[in-house]
Amino acid sequence: MKPTLLVLAAGMATRYGSQKQTESFGPNGETIMDYSIYDAIKAGFGKVVFIIRKDFAEDFKARFDNRFGGKIEVDYAYQEMTAHIDLQYLPAERTKPWGTGHAMLCAAEQVQEPFAVINADDYYGADAFKKAAEFCRNNCNENTWAIIGYKLRNTLSENGSVSRGVCAANTEGDLEVITERTKIYRNESGDIVFEDETGSTSLPEETAVSMNFWCFHPSAFDFIGKLFADFPKNNMDNIKAEFFIPTLGDAFIKQPENRIKVIPTEAQWFGVTYKEDAPEVKANINTLIDDEIYPANLWG
Repeated sequence: MKPTLLVLAAGMATRYGSQKQTESFGPNGETIMDYSIYDAIKAGFGKVVFIIRKDFAEDFKARFDNRFGGKIEVDYAYQEMTAHIDLQYLPAERTKPWGTGHAMLCAAEQVQEPFAVINADDYYGADAFKKAAEFCRNNCNENTWAIIGYKLRNTLSENGSVSRGVCAANTEGDLEVITERTKIYRNESGDIVFEDETGSTSLPEETAVSMNFWCFHPSAFDFIGKLFADFPKNNMDNIKAEFFIPTLGDAFIKQPENRIKVIPTEAQWFGVTYKEDAPEVKANINTLIDDEIYPANLWG
């Protein structure tokens, strides 16, 4: 059975200022998602499920329903504020979605096979999709998930600091902990550092970090549902609280029979955290086309 790809495309894009999920970066109007799906098809994924908000579903579907020429099955799931919660615990003033873990939960009815999850606005590279598909086909089970581990040096932005989940693994390559570092950048001396309340600390160039590219067994939906059940009630006083995928990953590996494999990749990440990133993304895509990694007209 071919694995499925879930694409998280329901975010608000508050730092970026617009719907970057559908912004054109390729020479024929291709989005970053197009390149991810192209790589996923080549890697052997059989279905893509876009997780979106209903308020831009019509425009989104008009753009993507028939885009891929029958090369991959397309489906949709909707992340709505009221999904999977008791409405008495929904604060009237809340406007933010419930986070990436909740977005996954909203796709439970669309997925019955091992699957991978990615962000819509990140370029991940063909090697990452190849390794994710191999894991989903051969090694994924109820007690074994995976995360694609990127080299930190391949994930920085020239236009500001970035947040990254720093992965610590044991000698068998199993994830032990993800530590969220919210201000990582290359300093004037050329070293990669992160800042927190204690000051500035160096990080090795080869540090494995999460770019939110995960692989799951479909039994994960039951696990997520149970974990999320109390989240709205416990966070009624924090209207910006979000239920993130690393939260469920951490809970999963705390059970002794479970593990999450950290699968290393040399792939170069790029994305559009800031508006200023857009020209660089377009230049990177043009370079990949010049190097014949992708055709100039991706779906033509």
